[in-house]
Amino acid sequence: MPLLRSAIRMIDGYTERCGLALSWLCLAMTLVTCFVVLLRYGYGIGSIGGQESVTYMHAALFMLGAAFTLKRGGHVRVDIFYRRFTARARAWVDSVGAILFLLPFCIFLIGSSWQFAGDAWAIREVSAESGGIPAIFLLKSLLPLMGFNLALQGIAELLRNALALVDQTA
Repeated sequence: MPLLRSAIRMIDGYTERCGLALSWLCLAMTLVTCFVVLLRYGYGIGSIGGQESVTYMHAALFMLGAAFTLKRGGHVRVDIFYRRFTARARAWVDSVGAILFLLPFCIFLIGSSWQFAGDAWAIREVSAESGGIPAIFLLKSLLPLMGFNLALQGIAELLRNALALVDQTA
């Protein structure tokens, strides 16, 4: 049991650090958006690179932040039923949900996006727009990375629920 608790702490720590680092993207996204709008409407200067950077930051924030949201319990549930469940029933629902839905989704996401991202890396895919960010391969890499981070946190949640079920039966 101490090994499982240690693994959970390590995964939670990784997810927490990543989530807090990603939270700074909100500020960066806001500042870049204001800058792009100011350039566009204040000075008549367009910035495709600036607009694409907002898209990249938005994608990173939501795709890589999914694991952080899972850790913090922020994903959507049918709370009308879930909140009335006992702690044991919640642990069962969360465990079954992770096994039947979350982890298979992560495996599918990683499996279906690995080649997609790999092909983009192989040709160092760039933006089709002149003045765009020459790194679409980085954006496409977010797909398998999301699957990996979400699966890792899903495993931590599954282990946490298993420990909760074992502790309640002991």
